[in-house]
Amino acid sequence: MESAKVENIRKPASGYVMLFFLLVMLAVAIWLLAGKTYEGWGGALMVLCLILLKGLLVIAPNTAKVMLLFGAYKGTVRESGLFWVNPFYGRTTVSLRARNFESEQLKVNDKMGNPVLISVILVWKVKDTYRASFDVDDYAKFVKVQTDAAVRKLAASYPYDHFEDERAGVTLSTDFAEVNSTLEKETTERLDLAGIDVIEARITHLAYAPEIASVMLRRQQASAVVAARHKIVEGAVGMVESALQLLSAKQIINLDEEKKAAMVSNLMVVLCGDRDTQPVVNTGTLNQ
Repeated sequence: MESAKVENIRKPASGYVMLFFLLVMLAVAIWLLAGKTYEGWGGALMVLCLILLKGLLVIAPNTAKVMLLFGAYKGTVRESGLFWVNPFYGRTTVSLRARNFESEQLKVNDKMGNPVLISVILVWKVKDTYRASFDVDDYAKFVKVQTDAAVRKLAASYPYDHFEDERAGVTLSTDFAEVNSTLEKETTERLDLAGIDVIEARITHLAYAPEIASVMLRRQQASAVVAARHKIVEGAVGMVESALQLLSAKQIINLDEEKKAAMVSNLMVVLCGDRDTQPVVNTGTLNQ
């Protein structure tokens, strides 16, 4: 008969009742041995008592016992307390507690081929003791390897930021909620084979690799400078336009096109320059 392919939850007999029964048997065996009349029966009862005593099972909270009988899976006990099972059952302890796994910093390529350093933290626990015990060789190692594989696939699916791909809807550095959701889904699918429940998966470290970090920093600084200059020019044009309109409306001075061009040029230099301008006092006429 083939063993079950899914976890079989078993409810064993109470260990307290069996412990009381064993104590009574032990007392009777000692009494028979002491009487020297039924020493054979006393010895047999003592051996039977020791065999049955091996069936007592103590389980701590959030711990399961996987039971085997000569290699055949017989079920899993998840309840905590004192129980009694077949004394010939082999027992393997499986922790059901939540665990943290923090990966090492992996150097991977993003969607645009840029090398980045990335690490994640995974919160997981065993949900199926049969699959964790028998479908994989070492489920803790399986979690590590499959998490690393999921991180590599995640990094290759998105660009690091919008500088390389301006049309990208999701990037690793900006859309943390969606990226973490994708990571959690990917790890859940990979670890389901081992009966692992993924509680949470999220990125804890993300940066460009050292060999390109300085170049990318200069690129970001240049982009910031260009954006700032664009704002400055927009503001300067508006100020020049407002100044010309006020001069014309209040008829403070009449400027021909040549003088307007010169005024616009001077104002743009003053407003857009990196350094403070040096004023020049004109003591003559406007034409000098």
